[in-house]
Amino acid sequence: MTWPQAIRNFMDYLKLERGLSEHTQKAYAQDLKSLAQWAEGIEPTAMNQEAARHFIQHVAKQGRSANSQSRMRSTMRMFYRFLVDEVEGLINPMEGIEAPMKPSYLPVFLTEAEMQCLFDAIERGAPGGERDHAMLETMYASGIRVSELIELRIRDLDLDNKVMRVIGKGDKQRLLPLHDEAVRVLKHYLLQVRAHGKVQPDFSDHVFLNQRGGRLSRVSVFKRLKQLVERAGIEKNISPHSIRHSFATHLVQNGADIRMVQVLLGHVSITSTEIYAHLEQKQLEDTMKRYHPQANR
Repeated sequence: MTWPQAIRNFMDYLKLERGLSEHTQKAYAQDLKSLAQWAEGIEPTAMNQEAARHFIQHVAKQGRSANSQSRMRSTMRMFYRFLVDEVEGLINPMEGIEAPMKPSYLPVFLTEAEMQCLFDAIERGAPGGERDHAMLETMYASGIRVSELIELRIRDLDLDNKVMRVIGKGDKQRLLPLHDEAVRVLKHYLLQVRAHGKVQPDFSDHVFLNQRGGRLSRVSVFKRLKQLVERAGIEKNISPHSIRHSFATHLVQNGADIRMVQVLLGHVSITSTEIYAHLEQKQLEDTMKRYHPQANR
């Protein structure tokens, strides 16, 4: 079986049986084209584990990012699982080749002082100012995603009991507590500002609206936040997701259990929350260095 034939059959499988998007199909095709060019003279069914490892090393030496290298491995694994089902007796050359550990990192977040500067930068008297204040307070008080923020409904708020319902990924719901300041700001916005503004009929239950009374977009939230960051003089690349990271980071820094943070963020797996775990370790190290009698000798 030639490379063009094998790749063509694999692409038909991705399209017809897996139903993958055209964008994803193109990414797989590009990866396999690179593999075929490197493996000139080696048919796809003749690839062994040693050759597969050499190609992976070749990709690494090209200076590709860790994510790019990981995607290449993923492409090769899926491609050879497909071929094993198609070609009797074929041994999968990717068996036993493990993906390297991706370097862990903490996403960009704001310090508590920087968050205060961000709040101070809001021009409450300007058009949309009170809404921006309520949005930022809601994001920082709950750690919700921007997609959850723009879809938040008035019926999801129970401000008397200081909770709100959030519908996250996969339509999974979670009840999040709200502290007193968040409740106060939301009540003020809803009763004193939103109640007297434009509201299009189709969006009468949305908490946050644009200036025309319609649905607020992710892009507009991003732009408003960028303006606040610039006005506050913060030199970090901040996005709405950075507020979510700040929420989680500050909870952990102040002693919250990592599994409670997992529930609040709506992470299905603790693995997604473990990026914050090193903060606990750093706090332990700082405490030891500060208080242990032998640490400062």
